Amino acid sequence: MLTLFAIPKPFRGHNGVIQTNAIRSWLCLRPPCEIMLFGNEEGTAEVATKFGLRHVPDIACNEYGTPLVSSLFSSAQQLARHDILGYVNADIILTSDFLPSISLVPHKSFLLVGQRWDIDVKESIDFNAPDWEAGLRARVTREGKLHPVTGIDYFVFSRGLYDDMPPLAIGRGGWDNWLVYRARGLKVPVIDATKAITAIHQNHDYSHHPSGADGVWKGPEMKRNTELMGSIDHSFTLEYATLLLTPQGFKSAITPRHIYFRLRAIPVLHPRLHFLLTPLNVLQKLLRIVRRL
Repeated sequence: MLTLFAIPKPFRGHNGVIQTNAIRSWLCLRPPCEIMLFGNEEGTAEVATKFGLRHVPDIACNEYGTPLVSSLFSSAQQLARHDILGYVNADIILTSDFLPSISLVPHKSFLLVGQRWDIDVKESIDFNAPDWEAGLRARVTREGKLHPVTGIDYFVFSRGLYDDMPPLAIGRGGWDNWLVYRARGLKVPVIDATKAITAIHQNHDYSHHPSGADGVWKGPEMKRNTELMGSIDHSFTLEYATLLLTPQGFKSAITPRHIYFRLRAIPVLHPRLHFLLTPLNVLQKLLRIVRRL
């Protein structure tokens, strides 16, 4: 039914613990998914062998050694056994509502995304325990923080949606928002499944980058990603979704905020109407002032 793919960081220290937790949660999904791990970071091949996953070591990188989204998504779409694929960040635990939610999508071509819940996880989770999911959901209720709509950690999409991509650096900001922009530009439904899918992000530091968080979010790769996206206006958040998936089913994204971002998408997707962005930006500032009051 679904091919999941990811490109882990080195399986070292805390990152090793939380990435193993994430992968073991994917293995609990029913029906079972095809799972592919990309890249050659420390421990990836060994983890793939241990859990019987497909390992694809060769992915194009930039001069900093950061894998390119274009190479990753191209290879995944070529190699996947299924026509529906899901990219997941390697620290995201998926729960039993993931596959049933995807199965509800009636469209042949689509993008399904959603917000994540952030919690601290320091330990290895016992996925053999029958109540592992209930325990995690209870932690999310007690401690979890819903991540802002700007950050997206999973993308479920139909094969062929991302055949032509700029060489964005993964994990360096902007690339996830560009994927939403591209889907909107191709006029396929963009589904926000936040209310239907509980995706759990295990908090971590940025020790994998030599310059830490600043290197990830403020370094030259972030600047290049912005340039490759074509414009900062191409950074579409979940607010640009056209459909909402809830426990009660699908609904059109027609809240006042969604309507505003639908309007804002028009001049971005149709450059001849770019002059409309100025009054829309003014309207957004006014709305922010009203909300504060």
